[in-house]
Amino acid sequence: MSENKGKRLNQYIGDYVVFDLETTGVRPDLDKVIEISALKVKGHQVKEQYSTLVDPGRHIPRAATAINHITDEMVSGAPALFAAMEGFLRFIGDDILVGHNIHTFDLKFIQRDSMQLFGKEIRNSYIDTLFMARTCLPQLPHHRLSDVSEYFGIETKGAHRALQDCVMNQKCYEALGKLLKSHPSDAGTVTCPRCGADMVKRKGMYGEFYGCTDFPNCRGTRNINSKE
Repeated sequence: MSENKGKRLNQYIGDYVVFDLETTGVRPDLDKVIEISALKVKGHQVKEQYSTLVDPGRHIPRAATAINHITDEMVSGAPALFAAMEGFLRFIGDDILVGHNIHTFDLKFIQRDSMQLFGKEIRNSYIDTLFMARTCLPQLPHHRLSDVSEYFGIETKGAHRALQDCVMNQKCYEALGKLLKSHPSDAGTVTCPRCGADMVKRKGMYGEFYGCTDFPNCRGTRNINSKE
């Protein structure tokens, strides 16, 4: 499986590209991209968009269609992955990427395809709103994009199509960012010694400590009084 090459951030910024993929399944080592969408944001405002269906050159499983409603007929005649990825990579440039669950899903696909097609690693820094939601909204039982959108009163109609998920996610990021900004001492100030991700304050048996925001994938911790 392809590894992420960029640094995962936990910040609220004004300039970024939010993106989303739809695929034939959840396995980055086997499944194919069938839709790519992205929104370029400057000064917290959407300025441009990129969106295309992708012909995967194979049958789209019924289980995938049940989720994203993309059929074989819809992708027939759509650009092949080479053209779709070429346009996407040109669109994102070196911008910071934003997405929901991209750390463990979407980035694996685009990293794999960029390497296979162009021999190019994607080293953009990125912000995963799943981690932001877990940090800012610990009271929610689940932190799916639809859950976070509903919490903020954001329209979810059309979810699981890439462009609509980008629209939802951009609004969620802006809302989460305002919450994150209101607690600057609790996030984005300490780096995990194991993986380099941001750390947040947590409470344990022996008091407060810093824990990695990539938990449970990374279990890095730091003493609250550590200066290293």
